[in-house]
Amino acid sequence: MAQEKADESEAAQTQQQPPSPLAQSGADGSSTYFNQQVPIPQDDRQVWFSFRKLWAFTGPGFLMSIAYLDPGNIESDLQSGAKAGFKLLWVLLGSTVIGLLLQRLAARLGVVTGMHLAEVCHQQYHAVPRIILWLMVELAIIGSDMQEVIGCAIAFNLLSSGRIPLWGGVLITIIDTFVFLFLDNYGLRKLETFFGLLITIMAVTFGYEYVMVRPDQGELLKGMFVPRCQGCGPSQMEQAVGIVGAVIMPHNIYLHSALVKSRQIDRSSAKEVKEANKYFFIESTIALFVSFLINVFVVAVFAEAFYGRTNMEVHDVCNATHGLHADLFPFNNETLQVDIYKGGVVLGCFFGPAALYIWAVGILAAGQSSTMTGTYSGQFVMEGFLNLRWSRFSRVLLTRSIAITPTLLVAIFQDVTHLTGMNDFLNVLQSMQLPFALIPILTFTSLSSLMSEFANGLFWKIWGAVMVLLVCCINMYFVVIYVATLNNIWLYVLAAFLSIAYLVFVGYLAWLCLIALGMSCLDVFGRVQNDTMVLIEQRPEFDT
Repeated sequence: MAQEKADESEAAQTQQQPPSPLAQSGADGSSTYFNQQVPIPQDDRQVWFSFRKLWAFTGPGFLMSIAYLDPGNIESDLQSGAKAGFKLLWVLLGSTVIGLLLQRLAARLGVVTGMHLAEVCHQQYHAVPRIILWLMVELAIIGSDMQEVIGCAIAFNLLSSGRIPLWGGVLITIIDTFVFLFLDNYGLRKLETFFGLLITIMAVTFGYEYVMVRPDQGELLKGMFVPRCQGCGPSQMEQAVGIVGAVIMPHNIYLHSALVKSRQIDRSSAKEVKEANKYFFIESTIALFVSFLINVFVVAVFAEAFYGRTNMEVHDVCNATHGLHADLFPFNNETLQVDIYKGGVVLGCFFGPAALYIWAVGILAAGQSSTMTGTYSGQFVMEGFLNLRWSRFSRVLLTRSIAITPTLLVAIFQDVTHLTGMNDFLNVLQSMQLPFALIPILTFTSLSSLMSEFANGLFWKIWGAVMVLLVCCINMYFVVIYVATLNNIWLYVLAAFLSIAYLVFVGYLAWLCLIALGMSCLDVFGRVQNDTMVLIEQRPEFDT
C-alpha cells in the first residue's frame, strides 16, 4: 500500500513538471518508422570526439547518400564526361557541398524536433497548401523512382545479354524490393549494413572501370578545383545545370530528416541534441565524400575514354570487337551520345565484356539501393503529410503501387534503347519540385518556436536563402531549356498556364519563408502572434 502511494506521488510530480521546449517540440521523439532505435553509448570522459559514438550515429547519412548515386546521377555523370570531359567536375563538387549543407538542415530538424519534415509540414501548414505540397513531393518521388527502377531493368538487360526485356527487369525489381524492404525486421543495423554493402559494390565496380581506363590525374584535379569551362557551348552548359538538378533531390531532404529519428536521443537535453547534430553532420560529410568519389569515377571514365569521340569511331570499334548492339551507333561523324545502356555497351566494345558486366553490376546496385530508399521516402512523406497510421504491408503496397504503375507502363511500351527522352523529362519534373523541399526546410529550421536554441542564426538564414534561390533559379533555367525544345504551340500554352499556378504556389511558400527568416514587415495580414511564430496555422501536437 505504501509502495502504491509512493508511485502515485512520483507520477503526480512527473505530471506537474513542465517539459522543456526541446521535448515539447518533439512530441514523441522515440517514434520512428523503424521497429527499433540504436542506443548511443555514454562516455563520462569530456572528449570532443568519440569513434564509438560516431559508429553509433553512422547509418542515416549513408542511406541518404544513396540518392546521390542513383541511376539518374550516374547517367548525368557519364553524359558530363562524354560531352565536356573533365571540365564540369567543379560543378559536381560544388553541388555536393551545397547538398551536404542542405542535408545538415534536414538532419537538425529531425534531431531537434523529433519529427521529420513531412510531419512538420502537416503540423504547420494550412490544409490546402499542405495537400498541394504533398502532391508535388509525390510527383518528385515517382519521377525519381521511375529512373531507379528503369536503371535496375537496364542492368538486368545488360547482364542477360538482352534476354530479359525491360518490363521483365521491372517486375524482378518490384519483387526483390519488397523482399529487401523487410530486412529491418532482422534489425536496423543489419539493414544499414546491407545498404553499406551496396555502396561498396558501386565503389568497387565503378572503381574497377576507373583503374582500367587510367584517366589523366592532372586534368581531373584541374577540372575539379578550377571553376572554368573553356570552349563550352550550350550543350555543356545544359549538362552543368543537369548536374545540379541530379545531385540535389527534393525527396532526399524529407528522407534524411526521418532517418535521424532512428537513434536514441534525449531531446530534453540540449547537450545530447547538440552532440547528435555534430555526429550526424560528420557522418553525412563522410558519406557524401564517398558518393562524390564514386561519381568522379564515372565522370573520369567517360571523360578519358569517350570525350570527343564520334558515332563512326564507336561503330567501327564495336564491329571490330563483335560487341553487342553495334547498330546503336549510327555511321556518321556526330558526337557520341550515351546513356546508362549505351554507356555499358561502349565500355564492352572498348575494354572487353568484363567491363560491360561489371558496369551492369554497379548500375544494379545503384538502382536497387536507391529504389529501396525511395520507397522509404514515399512512406515517410505519405505518413507525415496525411497523418496515416496504416499497417506496414499496406503502406509499402500503396506507395509501391503509386510509383511502380507508370514505370511498368513505360517499360512495356518503350524500347530499352530509346529512354533518353523520358529521362530528360523526369529530370525536369524533379527539378521543378525542388522548391517544395528547400523552402520548407529553410522555413522550419529558422523558427525558434520549433528549433529553440538550435534555430538558424543570421549566417545560416542568409546562406540558406541565397542557396535556395540559386538552386531554384538554376533548375528553372533547366526547365525553360527543356520546354523550348518541345516545338508545339499547344504545349507552350499548357506550360504557360501551369507555370503561372506553379509560381503562385512557390511565391506563397517563399512569402512564409521570408517571414520565418525575420521579415515580419511582409505579414500584411497581421497574423503573426509573437516574434517566434510566423503566419502559419497553429495545430495541436503531432500524434506520434
